[in-house]
Amino acid sequence: MSTPSPFVHLHVHSHYSLLQGLPKVPALVKRAKEYEMDTLAITDYGSMYGCIEFYKTCKKEGIKPIIGVDAYMAFRGMEQKDHGIDNKRYPFTLLAENHEGYQNLMKLVTQSHVKGFYYRPRMDKELLRKYSAGLICLSGPVFGEIGQAILTKNMDRAKDLVAEYQDIFGKENFFLEVMFNDHIEGLETINRDLAELSRTTGAPLVATHNIHYLDADDREAFDTLLGVSTSGTKIGSGFMRGNFTFTSGDEMTELFKDYPEAITNTRDIADRCNLEIDIDSWYFPDYPIPDGTTYDEVLRENTYAGLKAREMEQTDEVTERIEYELNIIKDKGYSSYFLIMADLVRAAKDMGIYTNTQ
Repeated sequence: MSTPSPFVHLHVHSHYSLLQGLPKVPALVKRAKEYEMDTLAITDYGSMYGCIEFYKTCKKEGIKPIIGVDAYMAFRGMEQKDHGIDNKRYPFTLLAENHEGYQNLMKLVTQSHVKGFYYRPRMDKELLRKYSAGLICLSGPVFGEIGQAILTKNMDRAKDLVAEYQDIFGKENFFLEVMFNDHIEGLETINRDLAELSRTTGAPLVATHNIHYLDADDREAFDTLLGVSTSGTKIGSGFMRGNFTFTSGDEMTELFKDYPEAITNTRDIADRCNLEIDIDSWYFPDYPIPDGTTYDEVLRENTYAGLKAREMEQTDEVTERIEYELNIIKDKGYSSYFLIMADLVRAAKDMGIYTNTQ
């Protein structure tokens, strides 16, 4: 690969952005290689379903993966769910800078689904303060909290919001997103206001493109996808219109020629994001066993004890089959998993919870 593009896409949706993203992970990574990009982010809406597939595919193809989420900020608290009020939400982008950030991202996404889900999985600032370490935050599109303040010319509100996000994530970890989209009226004015906000608050600009499909020819298929997400409603001119293609680095540099620092900052963020995920090791809960024994030995002991408890005859054929199965489990490193599952089934039966085992 020749000299990589100075621009890095940090706001990218795959088909794991359910009913709102079109490209599959291998296609995204392939396009990044075609454009000589050495780094790429994934930021699906409210979820991390595609992160491991994305991580593996990027690593295989020599692309550095950045794991992120296009998250939703609750209009009020994330556990408030009043109709007509809390169905409003603000998108913003989170990127994992390191392994701590990756773990915190998983915690945030989990809580946004378990406690904050109302139309969409939502977070709030109280939760962000708890799990902000290791994360880089981008302010989101014009529909985001800061974007809406600027759109309504409430610059004092926008400054207060920047200060709040800087306090949550740290000044060096919060960026103002600038975008170009030929369908959003007045976006150039909004970008100029964002640049002024950057100068007054010290929050740096970063250029993103909010990818939802690869090529312009995919627009019709994307509209169909959005139609499914809105129960067959015809997509109007004001809903997700414009250009959401996978643009090249040269195109982005030209679009943001008046904001060169916004391009440079994509590379600076990419250089800071260095996440390594151990996908080759097994991680199981700690299952206590007697000192001086192994999981393999305890599983073998329990297996033969179960044979006796069921009053089954221990023939040569039965013994041969048991040893065959135990050796497979041992070779795969799964003995602790079987002990844990047996313990769960035992506890369920003790509590009167139905199981499909005898």
